[in-house]
Amino acid sequence: MEQLFKRKIYSRILDWKRLGGRSALLIEGARRVGKSTIVKEFAKREYKSFILIDFSNASKEIQELFDDVSDLNFFFLRLQALSGVSLYQRESLIVFDEVQFAPRARQAIKHLVADGRYDYIETGSLISIRKNVKDILIPSEEHRIQMNPMDFEEFQWALGFENIGDLMKEFIARRHPLGNATHRKMMRDFRLYMLVGGMPQAVETYIESNDFRRVDDVKRSIVSLYNDDFMKIDPSDRISRLFNAIPSQLYSNASRYMPHSVVEGDSEFIMTAMSELMESRTINTAWHATDPGPMMSANYDASRFKLFTADTGIFVTLAFMDDSYMSNDLYRKLLSDKLEANLGYVYENAVSQILVAQGKKIFYYTFDNSNKTGKYEIDFLVQDHGKVDPIEVKSSGYNQHKSLDAFCARFSSRIYQAYCVTPKDRSNDNHIINLPFYLLPFLFD
Repeated sequence: MEQLFKRKIYSRILDWKRLGGRSALLIEGARRVGKSTIVKEFAKREYKSFILIDFSNASKEIQELFDDVSDLNFFFLRLQALSGVSLYQRESLIVFDEVQFAPRARQAIKHLVADGRYDYIETGSLISIRKNVKDILIPSEEHRIQMNPMDFEEFQWALGFENIGDLMKEFIARRHPLGNATHRKMMRDFRLYMLVGGMPQAVETYIESNDFRRVDDVKRSIVSLYNDDFMKIDPSDRISRLFNAIPSQLYSNASRYMPHSVVEGDSEFIMTAMSELMESRTINTAWHATDPGPMMSANYDASRFKLFTADTGIFVTLAFMDDSYMSNDLYRKLLSDKLEANLGYVYENAVSQILVAQGKKIFYYTFDNSNKTGKYEIDFLVQDHGKVDPIEVKSSGYNQHKSLDAFCARFSSRIYQAYCVTPKDRSNDNHIINLPFYLLPFLFD
């Protein structure tokens, strides 16, 4: 049974409950991020009773209940009889777990919410894939929230460091270096987070065993689960190949993900596969901004993007999937801060995960250098205080940040704050803040 970890999403679910049943709550997220676990715990703590229907293995009798919801009095009587749970008006919760397997149940949400007797939470992955919504009316009564893998602060909570957020925010506010001892410890902790990742099962295995081989086995099983899901959507395995190619595409240092170099097919077919991969919530997408500024959400090139895995621990395993755990020394190198420069894309993936966990839509930007002989590239752009924050990622020692300098010179009036995220302690470099990786998760709170 999955261990219960403290998760930030709990407070967001509680905010929804305080609205008093005006909508159902739909929690989306990739498989194994902990959706079912947190919802069960919420149901136990916050309601007098609850019924959880797991549609991945629900009985035929339960499934058939949703064929006709015209008589809700009879529907609820049957549901209580089949589940053996009594329901209490405005004091009970009904959970539709893995609702993507039961489109008719999802459609029934409209009528169940309007009835008003009970609260409803749906959980799902691959929730918007076309075959999961075919021939049903998507209920407007759904309030959607996204659940991501555990972020760095949640990972620290799991390891017993409850006050980590207050401490890091204090350091950010002071605008001073943390000092050698604190900095070294925090960078070790951050590298550990990159290796283990934020999938609760992997975190639990690390805490119980302190054995990276076992952690890696867990992550490999999750990758296999994802690939099985992709094969159900697309038996030609193109979605699976697009997912598995993410590390190699980043390693190539191209200015975009090149799906045509990974799979064959016409543009329409490949774009459909890409769309379904994005809907799986197993990846994070950085879009190429065409006009970097506060309106990037309306000014980006939908045909140019970079892909990152939603969890950096999964990324590390995926990048070396063809090798056994003992045949590669990435774990040892990362823990000892001996990662080669050409593996810096691991840090880029970690930064993408941090920014998405903070609710940021991520973009990147490329432009000609001053001699027009090459390209400058800003790794990440995020909206902040009506302007943009350009972020450059440096995985090792650095002496300069030419792309960031050029961007700041060209777009100074649009910039709120420029950051160079590095393994070094905090420092200021004129208008640029050099920020250690472990402070970034607390920057936009």
